[in-house]
Amino acid sequence: MVRTELREHIFKMVFQIEFNKPEDMPEHLELYLEELQSAKDKDKEYIGTKYRAVVSKIQEIDEILNEKTTGWKTTRMNKIDLAILRLAVYEIQWDEEVPTGVAINEAVELAKRFSGEEGPAFVNGVLAKIAG
Repeated sequence: MVRTELREHIFKMVFQIEFNKPEDMPEHLELYLEELQSAKDKDKEYIGTKYRAVVSKIQEIDEILNEKTTGWKTTRMNKIDLAILRLAVYEIQWDEEVPTGVAINEAVELAKRFSGEEGPAFVNGVLAKIAG
């Protein structure tokens, strides 16, 4: 799988944390990865590792988002946009393998596919403030 596909799967798992108990998520991840029949073991490992890394930083990520957004606290954000932003902020702040520009571009592309009409511009604006 290419990184864009891997990122999409990580986003889908991060999105699920809004709707499931934290203690249930390891099982959800395991079931999700089992269903990815086209993925190689290394791809599944990458998805799981990065998902867990993002989740381990959720509190810090949300603090960054709440600090940088005006009038849009994480509790008010569209859950799809929030999941996209969480993944992108993780990549910008802690993932040295992903250049900031790539993280922003990929986040905007995810927003184009999964969010509403305003999503791409919102995601781009928030990430520009964080990266700037």
